[in-house]
Amino acid sequence: MNKILTGTFLFFSITKAIVLTGCANENDNDANSDKQSGDTIAIAANTADTGNAELSKVPGMINNIEKIGQKIEPDSIVAFAKTLIGIPYLYASTNPAKGFDCSGFITYVFNHFNIMVPRSSVDFTNYGRTIYSNDAKPGDLILFTGTDSTIQVVGHMGIIESKKEGLLYFIHATSGKAKGVVISPLEKYYRSRFVKVIRVFAEEFFNK
Repeated sequence: MNKILTGTFLFFSITKAIVLTGCANENDNDANSDKQSGDTIAIAANTADTGNAELSKVPGMINNIEKIGQKIEPDSIVAFAKTLIGIPYLYASTNPAKGFDCSGFITYVFNHFNIMVPRSSVDFTNYGRTIYSNDAKPGDLILFTGTDSTIQVVGHMGIIESKKEGLLYFIHATSGKAKGVVISPLEKYYRSRFVKVIRVFAEEFFNK
C-alpha cells in the first residue's frame, strides 16, 4: 500500500512539474529549424534596464504607461524587439549579452519599458484578451503549443511583427537553425501548433 501511495505521489509531482515549466524541455521542428524549446518559470523577470523605476504591474492589460515622458505603444514594443534580432538562443535566459529563450525574450522586451509580464509562456494562457487571428496587429502576442500539438498547453510565444498580404509574421527567440531572435511567418508548421493571439494593450492604442 505504501509503495502504491508513494508511486502515485511521485507521478503527480512529476506531472505538475512538467506543466509548470511550460513544456521547457520539448524540441520543435519546422522548415527553418532543427529544434525550438519552450521556457522555464524558474528565472525571475530581468529588471536590468529599468533602473530605479517601479515596474508597472498589470493584470494582463496595458493602459497608459509612460517612459521618460513618452507614451508606450505597441509599435514601440515591436521596434525595440526588432533591435534584438540576431541575439542567440539560450535556454532559461533573459540576458541579451548571453541570449534568450522564447519567454525570456518577451520578458526582456516588456521590462525595457518598465512593464512586468509573466516569465513563463504558459502563464500567458489567460493573460490579456483573446482576439481573432485575422484581427491581430503588431504588438499583439501569439501563443503556440509545445512540440506535441495534441497537448494544448502553451509552450512557445512571440510578438506579432507585421501582417503582409494576409499572412502574420511574428518575432521570437528560437533554438532552431537560426538559433536566436528571428521573424517567422505563421505558415504550416506554426499554424499546426497555433493556440491563439492575445492583446495586452488597451484598444485605444489600435483604434487610431
